[in-house]
Amino acid sequence: MTHEIFPTKKEVDDVTNFKKAMEKQEGGSHYKQMAIQPIEFCQKNNLNYCESNVIKYVSRHKHKNGAEDIRKAIHNLELLLEMEYAT
Repeated sequence: MTHEIFPTKKEVDDVTNFKKAMEKQEGGSHYKQMAIQPIEFCQKNNLNYCESNVIKYVSRHKHKNGAEDIRKAIHNLELLLEMEYAT
């Protein structure tokens, strides 16, 4: 994928190609209950690994690991801050 702010039509179409795999979920149903699954949002918006993890952990914390997921999101934000802004 490119690193443009907005994905190309091809990139958006590529995301729709994995809808079949998104019909199932291993280990729970916390993502399937969402209107937009985190992986779809992240792919369509070209988010990197740390950014995607933040979305994933924040969106599932109430239905999966609670405070642990919030701590994981914070850790990924700290990693992102150091990698992107050398703080």
